[in-house]
Amino acid sequence: MTDYNANAGLLGIARSRGNAPVERAPAARPGQPGGEIGLAFDQVLQESLAVPSVLPMGVPASIPAIPEVPPVSQVRFSAHAQQRLAQASVELGPESLAKLAAAVDKAGLKGGKESLILLDDLAFVVSVKNRTVITAVGADRMSDSVFTQIDSVVIAGGKDAPTA
Repeated sequence: MTDYNANAGLLGIARSRGNAPVERAPAARPGQPGGEIGLAFDQVLQESLAVPSVLPMGVPASIPAIPEVPPVSQVRFSAHAQQRLAQASVELGPESLAKLAAAVDKAGLKGGKESLILLDDLAFVVSVKNRTVITAVGADRMSDSVFTQIDSVVIAGGKDAPTA
């Protein structure tokens, strides 16, 4: 049923059809005088902010800042990369692995997805997202090599270069 009282322009139509306007009390609104429904939102909010919250034992009153999570330092090697390193009789020590991991972190920070990382006399094609070395090329096979499907190159610290 149409409420003709809600729109003054429709009152004439209602009367012409024989419907008399009906007097209604305005709807009660929370927080207004005469409102019987409840408190206004802002009043409830202010009251809840004024009451100190009760925390369980051992829970700090303020939430400590979340420390920045350091990047994952471990780099994995695919079976193909392991095979290439074995063929070249190359073993990576902890220092070289740390430099490689730092280079992967740098590539990730710059938005690299598939990176060529040059470390000492080795070249590594790395999936930055998966932190996986896809292939490795030793100095003996590096001449006339072409690297495709990479979007970045990182020149990692050499044998005597300091790591950043």
